[in-house]
Amino acid sequence: MTTLDPEITAMTGVAAALTPLEEDARRRVLRWAAERFDVALTKGRLNGIDLDDESDTSPPVAEYASFAELFENSTPKTTTDKALIAAYWFQVIQGSASFVSQQLNTELKNLGHGLSNVTDSLGSAERAKPTLVMQVNKTGKSKQARKTYKLTQAGINYVKGIIR
Repeated sequence: MTTLDPEITAMTGVAAALTPLEEDARRRVLRWAAERFDVALTKGRLNGIDLDDESDTSPPVAEYASFAELFENSTPKTTTDKALIAAYWFQVIQGSASFVSQQLNTELKNLGHGLSNVTDSLGSAERAKPTLVMQVNKTGKSKQARKTYKLTQAGINYVKGIIR
């Protein structure tokens, strides 16, 4: 009896999971897996999937000393846009690897722009195509559990587009 190499078993499982997906879905899954397991993806193509298609072509964004300054220089049209601007503040400007939804709403409330349900706003961004934000963790089992998110590269580019 031979024992299968665990690496080969994992590769077989990944191939089986990715094969039925469309190319965009494969790209999102691979990016999520790379971020989840702290693996750097190289530029170029990986198994026929172009990893460069979400390159940042937006103009550079100025430095901001406060969240209020960033928010003032943006043009949010929806509650989702407001949540994404706050997410950008924490992840890109403050350098956090991820953020908790409550953090975003606290900052927005301090400016008088609190959201009635920040998780719903982030859910809209999560369902967008391309995905603008992804949930990376959840603590607790109830609907009120604390959720941790991360902006995708598409989300970062989107926010840069709504900052004046």
